Amino acid sequence: MRIPVAPWSHLRLRDCIKPGVRILLVGINPGVRSAITGHHFAGYSNRFWKLLYESGLVPEPITYLDDRRLPEWGFGVTNLIARPSPGIDSLGRDEYLDGWKTLAGKVRRYRPEFLALVGVTLYRAVLPLLDPEGSRGRARSRPFGVQPYVVHNARIFVLPNPSGRNANYTYAEMLAAYRDLNAILR
Repeated sequence: MRIPVAPWSHLRLRDCIKPGVRILLVGINPGVRSAITGHHFAGYSNRFWKLLYESGLVPEPITYLDDRRLPEWGFGVTNLIARPSPGIDSLGRDEYLDGWKTLAGKVRRYRPEFLALVGVTLYRAVLPLLDPEGSRGRARSRPFGVQPYVVHNARIFVLPNPSGRNANYTYAEMLAAYRDLNAILR
């Protein structure tokens, strides 16, 4: 029996990164709508763009259609895993490892001050790669903010996942984390 291939499964998002980036925002992988539209954080219920504006990280309201403008404000955006999926359940361990190697190369090339991991799940997935010995402890239950890890001189900052599927945190909690990132940049 042949498993049907989704018509969007071959699509890949283009990174929005330029030299001089201060913060490289990293998602786990694109959702289906992002893959289809060709824009980051494009899900109907995704609050990413609203959080960027309301936290003061960007000076004007923008949407997923404006993702190419992020470098204007010192941001870049990419994903750990390039393959789109409707959720993260189908992502394999080897995809995380390969994605990490690719991401490390981007950090080395663009030299951001911060690597902002968008989602606690993403942080927990890469934590064994950041701290293979577990010497600095496991992820806190709400590990938002600066973490005790550095990747090619970029400090790790964890943001909550703004997806509408994320019912773990209130909008106020998410906004507080994005505001904390803004405060560090000032």
